[in-house]
Amino acid sequence: MFFSRKPKASSASTASPLRARWGDEVAARLSADPRLVRTPTDAASMFQCADFLDAAQCRSLIAVIDADRRPSTLLSGRAGTGFRTSESCDMDRWSPQVRAIDEAIAALLGIDPAHGETMQGQRYAPGQQFRAHHDFFNDRESYWPAMAASGGQRTWTAMIYLNDVPEGGATWFPRAGVRVAPRRGLLLAWNNMKPDGSPNDGTIHEGMPVVEGVKYIVTKWFREESWLKE
Repeated sequence: MFFSRKPKASSASTASPLRARWGDEVAARLSADPRLVRTPTDAASMFQCADFLDAAQCRSLIAVIDADRRPSTLLSGRAGTGFRTSESCDMDRWSPQVRAIDEAIAALLGIDPAHGETMQGQRYAPGQQFRAHHDFFNDRESYWPAMAASGGQRTWTAMIYLNDVPEGGATWFPRAGVRVAPRRGLLLAWNNMKPDGSPNDGTIHEGMPVVEGVKYIVTKWFREESWLKE
C-alpha cells in the first residue's frame, strides 16, 4: 500500500510530524525488504539495493540520457562556476520504458508515484562533478515559494547507477562518512530529513569527479505532498 498524506506542509526548515512519519514508514518498509541493506551510518537513514535494474534496463536509460542531455542546472543561483558540471535530462515519466522503472522505485519505497518528481538522468564525463550539496529545500532561498506550491519539501531521494565506472565518480557523504562507488543497477536511497522531520545536513553529498570512463545515473526525488497536479 502506498503512503500518501494530505495535511498542509510545514516550513521547510522546521520539524514536521508529516515528514517524520514519512521517514519512519519508508525506513521500516525498506528494512523489512530482504533485497535492501541498511548503510552503516548514524548520520542518516540510508539503504542500498544491488541489481535493482538489470543490464538491459540500464542500457535503455543511458540511451535516453545520451539523446536528450543538456548542461545541468541549479535551483540556487549562488553556486560558483564549476559547482555542477555534469549533463542532465528530464525523463518522460509516461513513456513505457521510463514509467515501469519510475513506478518500481515508488513501489520499493511505498510512496504514491504522484509524490515523485520527474526522474532525472545525469551524465558525468571525465573531470565532471557535482560539489557538496543537499537535496532538501531551504526556505530562505528564492526558489522556496515555487517549491512549496509544487509539493513542498523533498523527503526521500532514490539514485540508481546505470554503469560501472573504472575510476572516480563515487557519491560521497562527508558528514555521514559514506562513499558509494558506481555499480551498474545499484539503487541508493536516503531520507533527507532528521527523525523529527527537519532537514538533515548529514545527507550533504557530492558526485566526485570521474577520472576514467563516463558515469550515468538516474535520480528520483519525492515530495511530502503530491507533485503531480490533477
